[in-house]
Amino acid sequence: MNIELRHLRYFIAVAEELHFGRAAQRLNISQPPLSQQIQHLEQEINAQLFTRTNRSVQLTPAGRLFLQDARAIMLQVEQATGRAARVHSGQEGELRIGFTSSAPFTGLVSDALYQFRQRWPEVHIQMQENNTRQQLAPLHEARLDLGVMRNTPLPNDLQHRVLLREPLCAVVHWAHPLADAESISIQLLANEPFVFFDPQGGTALYGEILALLHRYQIQPFITQEVGEAMTILGLVATGLGVSILPASFRRARLADVVWIPLQESDAVSEVWLVWSATREPTAQMANMMTLMLKNAEN
Repeated sequence: MNIELRHLRYFIAVAEELHFGRAAQRLNISQPPLSQQIQHLEQEINAQLFTRTNRSVQLTPAGRLFLQDARAIMLQVEQATGRAARVHSGQEGELRIGFTSSAPFTGLVSDALYQFRQRWPEVHIQMQENNTRQQLAPLHEARLDLGVMRNTPLPNDLQHRVLLREPLCAVVHWAHPLADAESISIQLLANEPFVFFDPQGGTALYGEILALLHRYQIQPFITQEVGEAMTILGLVATGLGVSILPASFRRARLADVVWIPLQESDAVSEVWLVWSATREPTAQMANMMTLMLKNAEN
């Protein structure tokens, strides 16, 4: 069967005008080719669509049914092409973003998500919470479009931009002797019981903070190992030890926890925006990247 969309357009025009001359004028073609195309359509579907006399053109029962289906098909085509155009331009579609547990506490990330939702409400944003290590394979395999993670060694097929450099702070219980200090040297934590990340958890903060301690010849006395930063804060709030975390976690606002800036200039952590270097960014990706990087510059 060889039916093209133009055959449906021609048929709909004749069916609505019930006059070949007016239909041809509407389609901006001459009448003989239009009649030939309608005859070809009837031959292809093996059904008479019109009854014709010298004075009138009427739809047959088969023609009336075919008109309903033809209109539905043309509407679907119109919707499909419009949807494809909107997806291509970034107005619709899907965006898959991986993020570490600290990302929601980072203002520029949450602001970018809000701005994106206001501008492109038809784009479905799928957020997947994973630690830094767990985001690498999905980004490589195109199961994630973007990743928001802490600084970490990346494979060659991934690239990044720095979104934020934020200070690392000591976190202590409100009754701790250091709790009233405006800032402290990291050396004052050398003999404190540490609540820290599980080394098997996959968070980049584990290696980052441990490297900071080792640069100052501190071997932390780790008494508790947990998987998430919020669990660390909860244990510090009970007085089980101290810890070091990025300042963005202050937004958690635990009443029994005190945050103390560290005096060391290298006590900082970077938040990265990561994506595949081998994939052409979609419009959705490009729009989100633009918002995040613009917020990072402000």
